[in-house]
Amino acid sequence: MFNIGFAELLLVLVIAYVIVGPKDLPRVARWLGRMVRRARQLIREIKSEVGWDEMMAETEDVRRDIDTTLKETDITTDLKDAGKTLRKTVKEAENDAMQKTEGKK
Repeated sequence: MFNIGFAELLLVLVIAYVIVGPKDLPRVARWLGRMVRRARQLIREIKSEVGWDEMMAETEDVRRDIDTTLKETDITTDLKDAGKTLRKTVKEAENDAMQKTEGKK
């Protein structure tokens, strides 16, 4: 959740030990654990009341639909084919023009 590594956790524990002291450290740790549990429960309740999960599911569905539509409407292959056809037509026109100029001479 907080992405805390072992070294950071050890540093926090040492600082807490120095500040709070060994006598009150277990009591503070229990209090902190209860607060974290209450915060997580509160966040879960808020998400369920707001309908966060449903909104996220709908957003994911819309994203998938957009991705599918973009893939279906991908015109790059059509443009590449049109470019090849255009190049071929231009070459043929150049060849015809060269043949006509050579025939007139």
